[in-house]
Amino acid sequence: MRAEPPPGLVVVDKPGGMTSHDVVGRLRRIFSTRKIGHAGTLDPMATGVLVCGVGRATKLLGHLALDTKAYTATIRLGATTTTDDVEGEIVETADARGVSDAAITAGISALTGDIQQVPSSVSAIKVDGQRAYARVRAGEEVVLPARPVTVSEFTLVARHGTDLDVVVACSSGTYVRALARDLGAALGVGGHLTVLRRTRVGPFDLSHARTLDALETDPTLSLPLDQAVDTAFARHDLNEAGAIDVSHGKRLAPFGDDGVYGVFGPDGHVVALMRDEGGQARPVVVLAPAAT
Repeated sequence: MRAEPPPGLVVVDKPGGMTSHDVVGRLRRIFSTRKIGHAGTLDPMATGVLVCGVGRATKLLGHLALDTKAYTATIRLGATTTTDDVEGEIVETADARGVSDAAITAGISALTGDIQQVPSSVSAIKVDGQRAYARVRAGEEVVLPARPVTVSEFTLVARHGTDLDVVVACSSGTYVRALARDLGAALGVGGHLTVLRRTRVGPFDLSHARTLDALETDPTLSLPLDQAVDTAFARHDLNEAGAIDVSHGKRLAPFGDDGVYGVFGPDGHVVALMRDEGGQARPVVVLAPAAT
């Protein structure tokens, strides 16, 4: 029987045409283990950074601070689609060749900063327990309420006629497709997304990422478990007694941090993720086997 792979994170440069679940399925075959999951989701048309956990590192996925994301994208002016992207049906067209650069700049500026955004109707947001996209595919008309998001960067880097190459950095929950839709609407010609590539999610970017083909040839982790925790969380080091206590789920004196942090034993290996709560440091996820 093949040994289980070591725990850690695999940052995949997802190809277009695959769901995030498809990527997990491929990784399970590559690493010969079922213990793989992903953090966040990329639409099938999107490419780029998808963070996956292997083995015990799957326990990290729900705690990773993936609240900021960055993308490169192409927005096509002159057509509105049912999905706000190129995979939907065109429902309205207009001649966008006369839209000025100044108008585009002003439209982008208005969609930068703290804004109220109506998510795309084909998003994964749940409506009465069912995903919005599933309701749309079933023929329902879905209009989601606006919600606050932060677009920290929305920059036009090139224009090719009615196609706009842009860079976007934003908070989690922001839909770049909705930015394309709203920019087109503001310019009076409609718009949709034709290309979307995620270049960063939280602290993980394309420099950490590997293609599935490269992983097939060399199935190694992007970040082993210890390095993954050290990269994604604040770090505190424990003495041997503290490491043993935490590995058994015991609480310690608080460290004074906000949010979840990693604690490491004197051997340099991660012991657990912890959080200050009620005047104590409480283990959130124990990552090391109980010490003896």
